Amino acid sequence: MAIEIKVKEVMTKKLFTADVNDTVQQSTKIMASKRVGSLIIVNKNKPVGIITERDIITDVVAAAKDPKKLKTKDIMKSPIIYVKPDDSINEVINKMQKHKIRRFPVLENGKIVGMVTNTDIARLSPEMFDILELRFKMKEHEPFIKETTTSGVCEKCGNYSDDLMIAKNKWFCGFCRTSL
Repeated sequence: MAIEIKVKEVMTKKLFTADVNDTVQQSTKIMASKRVGSLIIVNKNKPVGIITERDIITDVVAAAKDPKKLKTKDIMKSPIIYVKPDDSINEVINKMQKHKIRRFPVLENGKIVGMVTNTDIARLSPEMFDILELRFKMKEHEPFIKETTTSGVCEKCGNYSDDLMIAKNKWFCGFCRTSL
């Protein structure tokens, strides 16, 4: 059984918005000051679109348009393609590939509650997935080699150890095993 990591476990909860009638220049100032690569565009406090650094480069800079005159509604992508907090990271990765985008607003009950990006997902190393899955399997099933050691938290003392072994169907560190 594979371990499923949910969007809510890795998403960024701090969001920044701009109004549909703000100029692109106003929006880019927000993005620069907050050090973010996208803004949710709102109309009367309801999310209606998103603008990203790429949108600004392709639709403003490369097109030689004036960011002081252009409104966010003129370059925003709409409707918003979103994910939900309980979606799995694997679902998000598939959606990223399908839509060729790198970030999704996270919606719950019609409200944006976060943002998940390819950077958030990249922080979850493939090695971590493998370790978590192995530990999960080791916990669920009788070990096939009882002398195998692994790293983790001792089920008796609660300390981290690189020397966990199964004893009495629990994972014990070397110190706790000797006191059994």
